[in-house]
Amino acid sequence: MIEGVIWAVIAGLMLGLYALPEKFTKGFEFENTWSLFFAINTFVVPNIAAFLLIDGFADVLAAIPSTVLVGMVVSSILWGIGAMMWGKAINYIGLSLGFSIFIGTIILVGSLIPFFVGDLPETNVFLTILGGLFIVLIGVISNAKAGITRQKDEAKDDSVSKKGSVVAGILIAVIGGLLATGFSFANSFGASVIDEASQAQGNPAWVSAIAVMYVIYMAGGVAIAIYFIQQLTAKKLWGKFKSPHLGKNILLTSIMGVFNFAASSAFAYAAFKLGKELGGSVGYAIFNTACVVTAIVSGIITKEWVNASSKAKNFLYISLACMIGGILVIAYSNSLG
Repeated sequence: MIEGVIWAVIAGLMLGLYALPEKFTKGFEFENTWSLFFAINTFVVPNIAAFLLIDGFADVLAAIPSTVLVGMVVSSILWGIGAMMWGKAINYIGLSLGFSIFIGTIILVGSLIPFFVGDLPETNVFLTILGGLFIVLIGVISNAKAGITRQKDEAKDDSVSKKGSVVAGILIAVIGGLLATGFSFANSFGASVIDEASQAQGNPAWVSAIAVMYVIYMAGGVAIAIYFIQQLTAKKLWGKFKSPHLGKNILLTSIMGVFNFAASSAFAYAAFKLGKELGGSVGYAIFNTACVVTAIVSGIITKEWVNASSKAKNFLYISLACMIGGILVIAYSNSLG
């Protein structure tokens, strides 16, 4: 149990830090940087990892029943669409509120999905998990309040009034978060089958996580690619790839891609170690919450909050305390089973 929790936290740390290299790219617009990242992240890195690290990979894929593969592919495509909807939501309601609503939906719904795929745990375990999720969501709400308060303090973000309806933005963020939980469903739905197929080829247990993420990332990447192709074309940004900084940008986005894929694979392994009954729920909650905590702490370290008021900072500290406390409660629930 402890090993699974540790791997879930490590996965969250990597996911919370993976985007840092983006700050050092040059000569690119947002769409150029992130389309290049997603191309590397969803198509290049998974193929390299799978074919280098998984023995008999083609046989592993062939052993996946068609019903399982279709379920994983469809839910992974929904995950890709959800991730893109989050990008749209922040145009309406700003980064802080958009991120908090999106990740809050993912943590709440995504952590409960495995219970509907499998069996419910014992009542005391289930209630403890729900209690931990409630504490985490208080932290998510506090994080949103901190971000909104900081924006008002610095008078730099009037995106709510200029870029669209608050209601529309919240709706997009919630729907995007719901669709993004396809990641949790795909992992819970296919993990055991793929693990069995992978170990039948003589692979160690940890390799199964890479095979699971291969299916999820390749399928989700299709939806993401369609979105960015449309955006780059509509905004006439293809020419930006001719930047003299292209080589450096490819290196930076490749680092992002490796960290992101490694984070997801580490989560899949954490879910495996935590056990079939609670791995997807407990592991997923810890994974996403640790990601948010890491992002918050990195923001503090990089002085994003240096000009924020004490009120905004207090909301931020409450958020951190609740998220860390919620992780501990959720982790404790695994020991009750």
